[in-house]
Amino acid sequence: MLDQAQRILKDVFGYDAFRGNQGAIIERVASGGDALVLMPTGGGKSLCYQVPALLRDGLAVVVSPLIALMDDQVATLDELGVSAVALNSTLSPEQQRDIAERLRRQEIKLLYLAPERLVQPRMLAFLQRLPIGLFAIDEAHCVSQWGHDFRPEYLQLGQLAEFFPHVPRLALTATADKRTREEIVQRLHLENAERFLSSFDRPNIFYRIVPKEQPRKQLLAFLSERKGDAGILYCMSRKKVDDMAAFLTEQGFPALPYHAGLSNELRAFHQKRFLNEEGLIMVATIAFGMGIDKPNVRFVAHLDLPKSLEAYYQETGRAGRDGLPADAWMAYGLQDVIFLKQMLNNSEGDERHKRIEQHKLDAMLALCEETRCRRQVLLGYFDEHLAEPCGHCDNCVDGVQTWDATEPARQALSAIYRSGQRYGVGHLVDILLGRDNEKIRSLGHQHLSVFGLGKSFSEGEWRSLYRQLVARGLADVDLEGYGGLRLNDSCRALLRGEASLELRREQPTKTTKTTASAASQLVRDDERETWEALRALRRKLAEEHSVPPYVIFPDATLLEMLRSQPRTLSDMGRISGVGARKLDRYGQAFLEVLQGTAAVGGSPVDIRHELITLARAGMTPAQIARQLDCSEKNVYALLAEAIGQQQLSLEQALDIPEALLMEIQEAFLDGEGELPPVAAVAELFAGRVSEPVLFCVRAALEAEFEL
Repeated sequence: MLDQAQRILKDVFGYDAFRGNQGAIIERVASGGDALVLMPTGGGKSLCYQVPALLRDGLAVVVSPLIALMDDQVATLDELGVSAVALNSTLSPEQQRDIAERLRRQEIKLLYLAPERLVQPRMLAFLQRLPIGLFAIDEAHCVSQWGHDFRPEYLQLGQLAEFFPHVPRLALTATADKRTREEIVQRLHLENAERFLSSFDRPNIFYRIVPKEQPRKQLLAFLSERKGDAGILYCMSRKKVDDMAAFLTEQGFPALPYHAGLSNELRAFHQKRFLNEEGLIMVATIAFGMGIDKPNVRFVAHLDLPKSLEAYYQETGRAGRDGLPADAWMAYGLQDVIFLKQMLNNSEGDERHKRIEQHKLDAMLALCEETRCRRQVLLGYFDEHLAEPCGHCDNCVDGVQTWDATEPARQALSAIYRSGQRYGVGHLVDILLGRDNEKIRSLGHQHLSVFGLGKSFSEGEWRSLYRQLVARGLADVDLEGYGGLRLNDSCRALLRGEASLELRREQPTKTTKTTASAASQLVRDDERETWEALRALRRKLAEEHSVPPYVIFPDATLLEMLRSQPRTLSDMGRISGVGARKLDRYGQAFLEVLQGTAAVGGSPVDIRHELITLARAGMTPAQIARQLDCSEKNVYALLAEAIGQQQLSLEQALDIPEALLMEIQEAFLDGEGELPPVAAVAELFAGRVSEPVLFCVRAALEAEFEL
């Protein structure tokens, strides 16, 4: 069965090999078993049901929560020559009757339905009269009543087990902690489902979190190197979304607003523009995002703090779905914390629910103030252990300075206490800096013992300190009042001198190569003309076929064309993402563009630059081989060359357990003079380490000792 699946993967979808758990999931479902699939955004979830749908007899029913997502997948499948339809409220009664007839004649392979339509008795009765091959329940975390995407209709999907006892069911999600996974199993009656849990890691995303000082200015500095890139900017309120969309457009960054206050028609229009046009920024509340399949979103930015790590992970996960480098950037401040705490305090729900939400907010704050690798902390929250720092987040790249804040923290807490535990940070900072203003005088606070004690620190440093005290739970926000600060029991040890406090020292925001525009990292100057010509052709074809450009070919596929320079249709067919149907439809047109501009720059295209970029982004040699459409052997040879020239570190190129690496290094160094050839060492590691890996280790040693 797997051989058959491989043929479908190549002939229909244009890919040479399955990624991660895809092959095992497809084999499980295609052979009639149930499955629960946890796979990160961009990990290839849709193939896990689309391939079995083509392998099994009968109709595959896909449950999806959003019309936009259904339409996107149907358009993609149509381009691949697969018969798929979405049955939803946008269709006329006549169109719906026509689809029903085609279903009866078994002319359709995949049917996309919203959960509320599927669970209608009439629809269930209609489906029972058809041969059903499988049910796929996408965004399955919507079944969780504790989650931020809860959809009541999902609770009724459990009855599929009763109505269709012999039809395999597949539940898929990109965000589900252990508790949510158990809820999915219980509510959807998937007790016999095999569980496939992929890594939560998105190694191509660079994470950066900065303290909010002048948010508009900070955002513009971030965007200045991303002109022409598609991105999403999340804001907390509708008003802020409208204001920021207008502001960005004025500053030369085309931006569209998206929130629940806009009409359905305008939201749909803006979403369609975002999917179809290049380089747009969607400024949105959390109402935007679930099911957005646009693979070339190069950045996700937050101007307000998300209320949980689940929300942050899901929202940032909309960047870089194509596997190419992308950025997750956020600015946050104390006001965000106060606002979210007040929202939580005023929300409906029992105390248990509020405690859980408070715990989630605390975990989000902890990530912001973290001094360790961001990725280690983020993955740790989802019960996944990352042994080494990632080297691809701000804390890893810039380093984090800490300082002994014990005495200033005591002064800050004392200012809260002596002023009556009712004032906000602005007033408390005025007290510590000894400012002589009307409010200070009217309250008599110039007579407090802490007045003017903090003049050795700037206002920004005091504000940072207060923010970190709240994030660490050493001071509380008065939610009943106006956001004033007050002490809590956990600060007693610090005030008594029984505990010390280390805090992170804020550093000036750096603009480094790691935060440069993803597009500029991928395409060199001598390649840009060809790259833009390929994109222009893609845009023209997309308009002709009324589909988003990435449905024709995603950026990753265009990049392979650019780098591998296919000369014939046969060469083109070997590029990842070019299936038989697309080769027949578009292959010749793209070949002509490549042949018309391939001589630009006067030299053959060098794939080494791309290989180094992908290795630094965390891709494995196998992934790089698929991306560049070459053998793993060639990838290892180029990696060894890049390591030897010190363009890559061994850690960036390969993931080898430290103990094993030391053993290999000792084997090479067990002697005097020159390093022994790989063949001499290979026998010691037969069956444990492949020769290409040994070449890379040897290259690193040669570079280190300049042998």
